[in-house]
Amino acid sequence: MAYRNPAPTVDIIIELIDRPNRPIILIERLNPPLGWAIPGGFVDYGESVETAAIREAKEEIGLDIKLLEQFHVYSDPSRDQRKHTISIVFLATATGEPTAGDDAKNFKVFDLWELPDSLCFDHDKILQDYWHYRHYGKRPC
Repeated sequence: MAYRNPAPTVDIIIELIDRPNRPIILIERLNPPLGWAIPGGFVDYGESVETAAIREAKEEIGLDIKLLEQFHVYSDPSRDQRKHTISIVFLATATGEPTAGDDAKNFKVFDLWELPDSLCFDHDKILQDYWHYRHYGKRPC
């Protein structure tokens, strides 16, 4: 019998703590689906989700991050048009100047009130939940 299981992924909301208002970094994706996204990617076999988050941040934006906490898990089967994924979302901090790498065509630093409209996957929902958590301390259900 063959089993079909969702693929585990990580997304990392990275606040730049050396800038006013602690803006976050989004990447412009190089590969489909195109658009803006929270840095992240697939967890490799034999890798913890924490290690995957640190690796993906380094590969995509060139920064060493400090993981603060696991924020939430997003598992809607339709969240990624390519296949069923489960994303473990982390909150992290970093300092310095990001650089686009790996799957990132570009990056941009955004204040929370200036986010782009063309967000990939369910990242608009994730960032809305993050906004509520950051401003009101309310976690998603």
